[in-house]
Amino acid sequence: MKVTVVGATGAVGSRILRLLERRNFPVEELVPVASPRSIGRRLPFREREVEVVGLTRDAFEGADLAIFDVDDPFAAEWAPVAAEAGAIVVDNSAAWRMDPDVPLVVPEVNPEAINERPKGIIASPNCTTLAMVVPTAALHREASLERLIVSSYQAASGSGQGGIEELWEQTQRIAKDPDAAREGAAADVLEPGDAFPHPIAMNVIPHCGSVKEDGYTSEELKLCDETRKIMSLPSLPVTATCVRVPVMIGHGVAVHAEFGRPITPEEARSILAEAAGVELLDGLENDLYPTPLAAANNDPCYVGRIRQDRFNDHALAMFCVADNLLKGAALNTVQVAELLIS
Repeated sequence: MKVTVVGATGAVGSRILRLLERRNFPVEELVPVASPRSIGRRLPFREREVEVVGLTRDAFEGADLAIFDVDDPFAAEWAPVAAEAGAIVVDNSAAWRMDPDVPLVVPEVNPEAINERPKGIIASPNCTTLAMVVPTAALHREASLERLIVSSYQAASGSGQGGIEELWEQTQRIAKDPDAAREGAAADVLEPGDAFPHPIAMNVIPHCGSVKEDGYTSEELKLCDETRKIMSLPSLPVTATCVRVPVMIGHGVAVHAEFGRPITPEEARSILAEAAGVELLDGLENDLYPTPLAAANNDPCYVGRIRQDRFNDHALAMFCVADNLLKGAALNTVQVAELLIS
């Protein structure tokens, strides 16, 4: 196959290239596309080098597959161009996720959705959605999900390279003034940067994304709307609170799920232990549960802290974590591409 990767030099795009190589995807010709400052740069791929080109119509000529990891406006403009050139597009932005003519696909949950793509575009979900929808969907198949209440704990890298640099710079700055950190005076030392409205080091910020209606943010609404679409539950009540935490990589999601019948933690563990794409880490007495450090650079969606709602035997609480740059972005897009050739 001829494969064009748009955004090939970014944090997610570079991971996509490594995954195409590691998972032996049948790439006969690779065309990496990036911003003007990267044009001409040579990237290693399968014991050779490929040259980065600019974003033009020529980049899609003869392509069978085009994988996009760029900002929403670029994806909105250029994904149709790639599709018109004959490529099947797998897009990692938010530009097409809620388009009714574009399937929103998680291979472990709704692989059949790729078969209906009238615009030639397939969307990959938000990284926070991916962290919790894979294990939640496995439980839904057995117990019929009726309501979700979730709170996210999202890494700084979810805001891109700027978020990573801001957390690192602020962490270094407060490390030079340990007394301020110990005395709770970090706010006197740190100032907000460009990525977050408040200092992220030594802090948590209950604000991810732009402000939308009724006091919710875009990130919270994405999580709700995308979950409904992926699971084909358009009326599912989903409420989300999204929080940024001072972690480099790995999004956590605390999930409260209500089902159509009673379900015990023991049954849930049995289901999740066999679920594709899920790794069960559940043993509080042995300090066994998912953490961002454990999930970083690993493929699965991890789940643990599974327990019964003390007042409702139809409901469970659990904690899910996934690498937001890997399963939350690069890996899911490559898995979708693999469905197309399976």
